Amino acid sequence: MAKVHDKLNDRLRQFISAQQVYFVATAPETGGHVNVSPKGYSDTFAILDDLTVAYLDLDGSGVETISHLRDNGRITIMFAAFSGPPNIVRLYGRGRVVTPQDEEFDTLVKLFGPHPGVRSVIVVECDRISDSCGFSVPFMNFDEDRRLLDEWAERKDVQQKRAYRAKNNRESIDGLPGLAPEETDPVARRS
Repeated sequence: MAKVHDKLNDRLRQFISAQQVYFVATAPETGGHVNVSPKGYSDTFAILDDLTVAYLDLDGSGVETISHLRDNGRITIMFAAFSGPPNIVRLYGRGRVVTPQDEEFDTLVKLFGPHPGVRSVIVVECDRISDSCGFSVPFMNFDEDRRLLDEWAERKDVQQKRAYRAKNNRESIDGLPGLAPEETDPVARRS
């Protein structure tokens, strides 16, 4: 059975920081598709305080999370142990999108490792923190991060990134608004 925690205690923080991958789930308010996105690069996740976390949102083929958060704010982040003792941690909460145009962006982006192709920072206020057994999660070995996303972003100049975001990140697959035109300009620096 799941155990509910009132905050991100030291044990949960250590578990989260040891994971190489995490999963983000969101859905539109009505109808549409539920979205689950795997996230790599362990230096793209940060615990801000006992109930608040954030992650670095990098260029991608879609904009579902941003669209869904702007629609209703609901988000779940899941970490699963693929090595060591079995465990699954889920962080449920309300998320918000912080773009480079927002005042707090510069402070937040410094919490993460250096990555090109930064679109935003997603900040989540947790209203439920739980962990469960994870007894059926398989053992898997971590070899190394795939650097392909960073390499792809490094090869694109400002105009190419702007065009890519305008084509792929303006709306979700269900037609919800994603990045506004002024938000498609790439950050001129790495995170």
